[in-house]
Amino acid sequence: METFWIIAAAILWGSGTGLLIPRAAYRLSVPPDEPWRTACPAGHALAGVGRGWIGRARCAGGDTYGPSTLTVALVVAAVCAALAAAVGARPELVVWLLIAPVSVLLAAVDCVARRLPDILTVPLAAAALVLLGGAALFPGAEGSWSSALLGSLLLGACFFGLFLISKGLGFGDVKLALVLGAVLGWYGWPIMLIGTFAGYLLGALYGIGLLALGRGKRHTRIPFGPFLLTGALAGVLLGSYLT
Repeated sequence: METFWIIAAAILWGSGTGLLIPRAAYRLSVPPDEPWRTACPAGHALAGVGRGWIGRARCAGGDTYGPSTLTVALVVAAVCAALAAAVGARPELVVWLLIAPVSVLLAAVDCVARRLPDILTVPLAAAALVLLGGAALFPGAEGSWSSALLGSLLLGACFFGLFLISKGLGFGDVKLALVLGAVLGWYGWPIMLIGTFAGYLLGALYGIGLLALGRGKRHTRIPFGPFLLTGALAGVLLGSYLT
């Protein structure tokens, strides 16, 4: 019965936070050299821009922009439910539930704009380590903060090396690796390797699919963030079940 209520609460959390994502996704989905959006393509100002980022991306003309609110809410709710079912009442569940909506926002922006904004990746990396450090202080935590810290630094360094020698990896992916290394490293080195490999495998399969369908070329750049985040989710679920 306790598990049922934990999952139910996670679904409510995911649904609620998912409703807040479309506006931020629309505003952030711009090329690196452009400012965040404050208007729709027709030039109408977005309602409530001065009050922050939260809410639907609705302009003064009455139109709504950005990803589907219902779809995003369902995705975040499903992710949070899966995490709750795997992790249970452990302290780290709070960390995963806080990270999940931001991760979906990152994936949504990367899919549209092929970028992972610093305004999200850098604070998320710091928050992940701080929150995991707090979770480690509570009884019942099934992970290691020291391995999370080392995982963040190591994966970030590895991705930076790949960034220097690879044309398909962006610097946003390097900063995202700091987050993924902390999250996966919490459960140890094998899980970090599995989660990272899963992300690369998913990205490779997507690229192969584009080539097979004639919708891409050998050097076509793909949004890698969603696949890395999906691989990390798989790693966290596996690590939770194994600990």
